[in-house]
Amino acid sequence: MFSGIVERTAEVVGIRVDRQNKDFTLRADFAQELKIDQSIAHNGVCLTVVAIDGDTYTVTAMKETLDRSNLGLLEVGDLVNLERSMKPDALLDGHIVQGHVDQTARCTAKEDAGGSWYFTFEYEPRGGGLCTVEKGSVAVNGVSLTVCDPTPRSFRVAIIPYTMEHTNFCRIEPGSVVNLEFDIVGKYIARLMERYDK
Repeated sequence: MFSGIVERTAEVVGIRVDRQNKDFTLRADFAQELKIDQSIAHNGVCLTVVAIDGDTYTVTAMKETLDRSNLGLLEVGDLVNLERSMKPDALLDGHIVQGHVDQTARCTAKEDAGGSWYFTFEYEPRGGGLCTVEKGSVAVNGVSLTVCDPTPRSFRVAIIPYTMEHTNFCRIEPGSVVNLEFDIVGKYIARLMERYDK
């Protein structure tokens, strides 16, 4: 379980293809604090640490994960948002994020807002609670954000300078593909409504 409060970014320093899987090696200053089998969110995707070597560690993504997220598009040198799993006594500063990305979206606009920025993202509606609501929560590349101006296939988010400097939003431009995890409460409500409608 995560909160969508990104701890830091890490650079991808190696990618190895193993049949339909990809192993990603990342350089992170907390690598020595990790342990094998630990869960870390990478651009919002929960992955398991499988190896640690100095200031780098390695995780594996299977085909389902690569198909559903933007991890399959990563290249050496890219920045990835990282968040270690929440401790039971931690403050929930963002919102409940499972690390189970629902789908990707594409950035269609980036607007200067006098020191902050508005980003617009478009996605293919799939139903089942995969939607946004005004002032609701959504995780974009693992970052917990508040929704502005939602439509059935798009929404905007406002990014303050701190978030721009400490996440990979600093590299998101129109055309960039990001990961979305919609609000888990909304998904459960949508599922219950489907059952009662039958």
